[in-house]
Amino acid sequence: MTTVAENIVGNLRANGISRMYGIPGDSLNGLTDALRKDGSIAWMHVRHEEAAAFAAAAEAELTGRLAVCVGSCGPGNLHLINGLYDAHRSRVPVLAIAAQIPSEELGGNYFQETRPEQLFADCSSYAELVSSPSQMPRVLQLAMRSAIENRDVAVVVIPGDVALAEAVSTGVSTLTPTMPTVTPSVDELDQAAQLLNQGRKITILAGAGTAGAHPELIKLADRLAAPIVHTLRGKEHVEYDNPYDVGMTGLIGFASGYRAMESCDTLLMLGTDFPYRQFFPGKAKIIQVDLRGSQLGRRAQLDLGLVGDVGDTIAALLPRLHEHGNRKHLDAALDHYRKTRRKLDELAGDDHGRSPLHPQYVARMIDETAADDAIFIPDVGSPVVWAARYLTMNGQRRLIGSFNHGTMANALPHAIGAQSIDRQRQVVALAGDGGLAMLLGELITLKQLDLPVKLVVFNNSSLNFVELEMKAAGFVTYGTGLDNPDFAKVAEAVGIKGISVIKPRQLKKALTEAFAHDGPALVDVATARQELTIPPAITAEQLKGFTLYAIRTVMSGRGDELLDLAAQNRRGLF
Repeated sequence: MTTVAENIVGNLRANGISRMYGIPGDSLNGLTDALRKDGSIAWMHVRHEEAAAFAAAAEAELTGRLAVCVGSCGPGNLHLINGLYDAHRSRVPVLAIAAQIPSEELGGNYFQETRPEQLFADCSSYAELVSSPSQMPRVLQLAMRSAIENRDVAVVVIPGDVALAEAVSTGVSTLTPTMPTVTPSVDELDQAAQLLNQGRKITILAGAGTAGAHPELIKLADRLAAPIVHTLRGKEHVEYDNPYDVGMTGLIGFASGYRAMESCDTLLMLGTDFPYRQFFPGKAKIIQVDLRGSQLGRRAQLDLGLVGDVGDTIAALLPRLHEHGNRKHLDAALDHYRKTRRKLDELAGDDHGRSPLHPQYVARMIDETAADDAIFIPDVGSPVVWAARYLTMNGQRRLIGSFNHGTMANALPHAIGAQSIDRQRQVVALAGDGGLAMLLGELITLKQLDLPVKLVVFNNSSLNFVELEMKAAGFVTYGTGLDNPDFAKVAEAVGIKGISVIKPRQLKKALTEAFAHDGPALVDVATARQELTIPPAITAEQLKGFTLYAIRTVMSGRGDELLDLAAQNRRGLF
């Protein structure tokens, strides 16, 4: 007899699935036993289902292929939700198998009863309950197809008794992803060419949708004499070998990126859903190209929206474009970028050996020490800022994170998925102290699965980015302090190599030793708490808020905090 669960495993194996992330549970017994019997799909045992979903999301983003996570009934699969939201918002193909209570008990408020097909509907393109063996494997195949084609999450909810039942159909299908060429119509291409040929100061805003289109993007920028501003998710695809790159814009961007967009008369958005409307130019004509028509005009009023693959669309557009001989806008943007880059680099020194370490210096040393094909994964918060500003992309390195969903604690579980793909490739997680502590149990996962992830902890004993947001809004910081353990000793306690760094002169040696270690390693770096991460454009409200913060802090008897703030940021102020 072939069970439904065994047929699920057979279909997953036929579609190239080689690992599955999750935690066992009684409602998953049919599936885990089928995995044991089959032996071709590795069971990646994590310590929290949230980590399972994050790990699958990282695998899907790095490979472009379907990845799988599972959760037992009730609380088990509920824990998947945050990681699945991250995968959904990052547009990566993830299949989640959510076990359910016994089918005969549904609707009776049974022990651990939930409605996963409703819960996950908001973060998936497909979420269905399998109530009968006759629905399988068709529902599974529909779910996989939806995840692959939509680059999204798909959820199959299956009661444990249905998974253990005899399969009505034992068919196994291999799904081949479609690879269509998608370009706008001839009329739309002509309209775009007319707008671009008329533009005198054109800027390109390039996002993750430019992946695989680097040569075309460079040709386009040269033809239009256009500086290229990249988004955070676009950084790894845009920044390298690019004489037209002028950095980022947005809350964690550069002044040069902001200036290049603000001063343009025509903005060409390529494969980006950049969310911050306040950073779009006020008077420029805007053209947007995106493979998903629903994205068009969501952030700014468009003069023209085009549905198309970025690379295919650029190729169709280039023959229609005139060579822009006036390069003043480009030259001015590049000059501004050089000055901005120089200032940023000046902040990334060791500050004459003073402690605690400036996080900019830590990020720069990680960049210099890491492998040429390293995968970098920063935690949400200040590690993302330092990764965006100081990690160098070269066409081989990867940079992934929770850049759309923006959740704490993503770095470690993402790293589990990234390292599971290739244990020989260097994976470096830039972990915040708050983020690491939130899913601290996954350090044990690294040891148990023998995953040689390298964690560098930016330990500033605070929720640092939250404090900055409070200051900008005029609030006295409150509730953000963290009484941290020695994370290096914690790592050692679970069998992971741990190194503590409290002085700048210790950092290079510690990173070199950790990165060369044959196994997981953690470097706990004491970094400055009062480091400011200044956005490229300061609003009047932010200035007012920071002034209020300063006044309120002094009046609440915490003036020493202001002195510490000034001392830590004197390099950028004077």
